[in-house]
Order: sequence, then C-alpha cells, then structure tokens
Amino acid sequence: MREAKIMRYDNLLFSLHAMVKLGIPQNTLLVQTLLRVVQERINECDEKRLSVLSTVLEAMEPCKNVDVLRAGLRMLVDQQVWKIDHVFTLQTVMKCIGKDAPIGLKRKLEMKALKELDRFSVLNSQHMFVVLAAMSHRSVVLLNECSKIVTGNIHGCPFKILINILQSCRDLQYINIDLFKGIADYVATTFDIWKLKKVLFLLILFENFGFRPVGLMDLFMKKVAEEPGFLNVKSLVSVLNVYSSLNHFHKCWTHEFLEVMASAVTGSLHHISSENLLSAVCSFCLMNHFPLASINQLLQKDIIDELLTSGDVERNVHKLHVLAACLKLDAPCHKDVDLALPQLPSTPLHPPAKVAAVLSSLLGEGCFSKSVRLPHNYYIDFEIRMDANRSQVLPFSDVDVVTSATDIQRVAVLCVPRSAYCLDSTHPRGFLAVKMRHLKVMGFHVILVNSWEMEKLEMKDAVTVLKTKIYSPEALSTADINLQSTC
Repeated sequence: MREAKIMRYDNLLFSLHAMVKLGIPQNTLLVQTLLRVVQERINECDEKRLSVLSTVLEAMEPCKNVDVLRAGLRMLVDQQVWKIDHVFTLQTVMKCIGKDAPIGLKRKLEMKALKELDRFSVLNSQHMFVVLAAMSHRSVVLLNECSKIVTGNIHGCPFKILINILQSCRDLQYINIDLFKGIADYVATTFDIWKLKKVLFLLILFENFGFRPVGLMDLFMKKVAEEPGFLNVKSLVSVLNVYSSLNHFHKCWTHEFLEVMASAVTGSLHHISSENLLSAVCSFCLMNHFPLASINQLLQKDIIDELLTSGDVERNVHKLHVLAACLKLDAPCHKDVDLALPQLPSTPLHPPAKVAAVLSSLLGEGCFSKSVRLPHNYYIDFEIRMDANRSQVLPFSDVDVVTSATDIQRVAVLCVPRSAYCLDSTHPRGFLAVKMRHLKVMGFHVILVNSWEMEKLEMKDAVTVLKTKIYSPEALSTADINLQSTC
C-alpha cells in the first residue's frame, strides 16, 4: 500500500492481478487502494498493460472502484483502439468492456476486429464467439467469418470450446446451419471418445435452437439403450425433453430406448420431484409411450395438487393439459382418467389473411370455416369438409344433408410458422407432431401450410399450391411419416 504510488505501472497491475488470483477479498483496504491508484495512473497504459488491466477487471466483481476503473478503461480503449497490434489483446479488451458499454465503442471494436480478420488464428476465431457474447454485440459478419474458420478446422477442437461456441450463439441469437452441422458431424465421427454427459449437454444446446442432428441423436439413442447406467434424474429428464421436443425417432432403436428410459424413471420414482416427473411423463406422452408406473405415480391426488399450487404453475398446467389429451386420445388403458384442471387462458385466433383469401378464391365463401376450436384445447386455422374420396369440397350448408359421417372427410388446414419445424427442415417438432397425431385420431386429414412461404407467393401461385394440397390424393402432410403411432 505504501509503495503503490511509486511502483512501475506494470508491476502495480501484476500485483493487483496476483491478489485477485490469490482470492484476497475484494473489499479489503489493500485491494481497494490498488484499484484507486491503478485508476489514477491509467494513462500510463500501453498495449500490454491494457491487456493485463482488462484481464484483472474481468475477474473482479462490480463495486464503485471497479466500475470507475472500467469506465476509464472504456475511454482509453476508445482513444487507442486503432493502435492495438495484437488480436489477443483486442479480444481481451473487447471481452472486458462489458455489455453496457456504449454502442459506438462496440462498433468501433467490431470494425477493428473485421480489419484484422486475415490475421485471425483458429484459436482467435473460436474465442471470438465468447468475446462477442461477453460484450453482448451480435456482429453477423464477424460471426459468419469466424464460423467458416471454425468449421474448416473443427477436428481436434476441445469439447469445452464447442460448448462455449454454442452457448455464445444462443446468447447472441445467432444461427448458422453449417456451423451446427459441422460440430454435430465432428462429434458423431468421434463419438466414442466423448463422455455421454458431454454429448447430452451438446444436444441440450442444439435443442435450444430447434436443431436436430440426426446422426448424432441416433448414436446417442443407441448408446443409451445399451448402457443406461450414466443416467441420473436430471439426465433422464433432459434426454426425454430433447428427444420429444425434436420429435426424433429411429426405426430400430426407438422402442428399446423408450423402454430403457421408462425403466430408469420407474427406478427413480422414490426420489424424483413432482415437476421432473411431470416433465418426464409429458415427454413420454409426446412420443406416444405410456409407462404405467410413472403415470400412476403422477396421477396421485397429492402430486397433482402440488403441481397446481407450487413451482411454475402456468407451465405445469400446460403440461397437464397435454398429458390429459394424450391419455384420452392415444392410450386406451387411460381413457377414463379425468383430471380436474384449470382452464388455459383463451388466446385470440388470427388465421393468416393471405391463406383465407386464397381459400376464398379457390373454394368460394361458405366452403370453409376458420378459427375452429376443438376439444382438448386444440384449434385449427381452417376446416374444409370433403367427400370420402377427397375429390369434392362440400359447402358447410350441404353437410347436414349427408346422412353418414363416413361420407365426409374433415380436413384441417394448419398454418405453421417456421419455428414449429426443426431447424432447416420440414420435420415437425414435438407439439406440432402430437397435434397432428391427435387431429388424425379425431377424424381429420391434416394439411400443413408454411405461413412464411405463402406470404412470399403471388396469389396465382398460392392458389395452385393450396389446390394441390387439398385435392391431390398424394398430398398427405409431408410430416405424416414422422408421427409415431405405436402405443
């Protein structure tokens, strides 16, 4: 403390860094004194000292002196950014300036990084994702360029780096299909060298994006079916959530996988929480699998009461409604179960005006109904009624004349947003898949209309697309093959 004002500035910074690394409490007079002296002499920073100071501040908790010093660092960086020669120093400074730094400073640092792109090493490119996430700055151009370098040099990349990249993409809401596929293919190729818990963490991150890495998920499913011993309760719930959310099935391993998972959940019933049990059972139901022991445990009155009065009640109620619908429509042995649940909030229905106009042009008024509410909290954007061969649309006023319900084919037109599919595919995610399955049980033929594609089409082309979907006998929903129908 006596020497601080006369020490060389780099020695002062290294001393402060050492004390932080040693774990000396930040609120001690020693550390606070050094912070004040460092701030008073901040103009002595050159590039090397700037890097050390950034590293120190990144490791410290916010307090008055730290905040003042960080503000001083931002002003200094703003002045010296174009003089920084080393990419590593630039990234260290960018990571330190904080999410609440002025947008002008963030953009200046971004421009400096773009200027230095041709000097980026593979490590610099990998680290850039974490740097941008730390400063909460979504530079798509920078991320795209770094993604190319990472993907082209993926082999040998440590697993921790892969996780950091995906976490940063999630925080920045940045989606790059080639990057995701590159990471998934690399992990699938080297699958045997990774611990299953690490691969599961990767799959959880992919599920956040709605990305379904088919090859990797097949390998993981097979491994879990063969060696379920690594699964604890938390892992069980996570695995089930990933596979049900992404609606992933394998023609050879699905049944064995679900049986193994059901057995593991049954073995955990004496210590699993009510919410985890609900999540697990709801995931099973989405995958059209109904483990008796777990369902019976969940349906006990005290557990249902707990779910309706504690924790995230709104989410619990939603999942219980999904469970109730699955038990009624999919599971013959549970059809008599009647859960007394609060009503879900009624949401206003707004079918796309473009699709309504196309149907009016194609079929005429009175030949379709819109915003149709159905049992089990389902609704469809449009309903059309046709003859049994689906060759003729029946006006709603004429349907009553038809004497037999077998003479009518009810058609449900669902206008689907891009988020209802897995990323970069037309594979339906879990809740869309189960809705389609249940509509078929209720007697509907399901037609999916991609809302974002219809908006781009001219009216003439849109009419042609819908006409094909409605009348063609081959126009089964493209996702029908992805629906599980085994109980």
